[in-house]
Amino acid sequence: MDYDKNKVDEMVLALLHLTSFHSAGSVRAWKSHDWDTLDRLFEKDLISDPKSKSKSVVLTEDGARKAEELFRKLCR
Repeated sequence: MDYDKNKVDEMVLALLHLTSFHSAGSVRAWKSHDWDTLDRLFEKDLISDPKSKSKSVVLTEDGARKAEELFRKLCR
């Protein structure tokens, strides 16, 4: 199926905001989303590398800001 990957990236980033939490000075989120999408968000420098043993990813400063903006835009 063809779909707009950028829109999916935005939706997943918004969902990362929903599951985000603060830990040791970082904003983290559970990485239970599509791996290809998480890889694209990493390539866009919005999250840390999802290919780690950790069950969460770190949102970059820009990623956390954009995630909150998208969550407010898409979920209100």
